[in-house]
Amino acid sequence: MSLQQECEPPLVSVIIPTYNRSEYLKLAIASAVNQTYQNIEIIISDNCSAENPQALVESFGDSRIRFWRHQENVGMLANQQHGFKMARGKYVASLHDDDIWNKDFLAKLVPLLEANSELVIAFCDQYIIDASGKINKIGTEENTRGYKRDKLAKGIHQSFYKIGLIDKSIPTAASCVIRNNFIDWDSIPSEVGGMWDLYLTYLCCISGGSAYYYPERLTQYRAHEQTDTMLSGSRDVQAKIRKAKSEMFCYQVFMEDPRLQHFKTYFQRKWLEANTTLGIGLLRSEQIAAARPYFWQALHQQKFNARTIAALTLSFTPRVVASKLIKMPK
Repeated sequence: MSLQQECEPPLVSVIIPTYNRSEYLKLAIASAVNQTYQNIEIIISDNCSAENPQALVESFGDSRIRFWRHQENVGMLANQQHGFKMARGKYVASLHDDDIWNKDFLAKLVPLLEANSELVIAFCDQYIIDASGKINKIGTEENTRGYKRDKLAKGIHQSFYKIGLIDKSIPTAASCVIRNNFIDWDSIPSEVGGMWDLYLTYLCCISGGSAYYYPERLTQYRAHEQTDTMLSGSRDVQAKIRKAKSEMFCYQVFMEDPRLQHFKTYFQRKWLEANTTLGIGLLRSEQIAAARPYFWQALHQQKFNARTIAALTLSFTPRVVASKLIKMPK
């Protein structure tokens, strides 16, 4: 190895999965291209968008960009995972196609990992922006407090199960840098679906490495109506069903992991909540018989839960009444 190669900063693979968001994608790519940390490759994995973004990608004229387009829609997880598997860098960082990085995001996080070989992940705080890119000051503060980053100490956290899986303080999908060789990307099962970021946090937690929290807001998370989080609420019943199934799978894995037994009660509660959520999703899609077992299972294990009881009661309520209460199709 030459002296120049030894002095060169390590390669970072920036993973940008994309699907039908060309205008936002342009901004995301620009924020990666303009990083002050320059030794990067930018991997853009398109999930068969209606409008092929290849021309947009090529318009940047940046040799560090690698573009891949699936010939059919392979789903959110497979598209994201494909990008990770293409990565050649010592470190990887995910950037959603509707989010933005500050220009010094990598410059501030990568040196932390370089300085300590025991670190598996370095992460930061984030701004919340709206569809037009305006910073939502109230939403930003609520996000920081909601994920308890306001109380999280700057620096190294040697055991971060609670930080990652209970408080969910680590924004794995858009505001962190991960040491690539700590993760087996093939070990992420398809059942995790849209909860891939939580499962990736889990893999980081059990890797034996430590985490570093850098409290500055170095990224911008865009909250708009087409995010999977928004769609899985009241807007899209199928998204709600998919998310609930993914949550059930993840929390089942966490419950069964002997390293996480201290938190088993919490994971069981979240698993039961996901059962009820799945039942409500099935109820709203008129799969009443399929919904009830999830309500019964949740009640059997937690005895009393007002949300579950209300949903189960609605499953026996005349459709004309239930449709008004849970937005079932008429």
